[in-house]
Amino acid sequence: MEVKINREIREYTESLFFGLSLRQFFFSVLAVLVAIGLYFALRDRFGVETLSWMCILGAAPCAALGFIHYHGMTAEQLLWTYVKSEFLMPKRLVYRATNIYYEVLHKYVQQREQGE
Repeated sequence: MEVKINREIREYTESLFFGLSLRQFFFSVLAVLVAIGLYFALRDRFGVETLSWMCILGAAPCAALGFIHYHGMTAEQLLWTYVKSEFLMPKRLVYRATNIYYEVLHKYVQQREQGE
């Protein structure tokens, strides 16, 4: 008998439904509902192949919200962080080179130039 233990205790998630966490299960069900809604809303206007692609593209963002983790953040935390950093609190970073040796020896160089 083998028991799988995560290396990092914070990565532990309890699986509730079909091996998915509650969050993953909720967003999976939401993706299925979006796909079904798109199918019934658009079935009279498009062909089967186009409609199937529209259902996939409509459900993909909902499903991705449940499974995306980046640097320990969930998808909505990641989206909020991006909006804050790019739009709400943009900060322009400017690189200015500094010559530490010149700053230290600046007075000495000026005195030497004035003396000559």
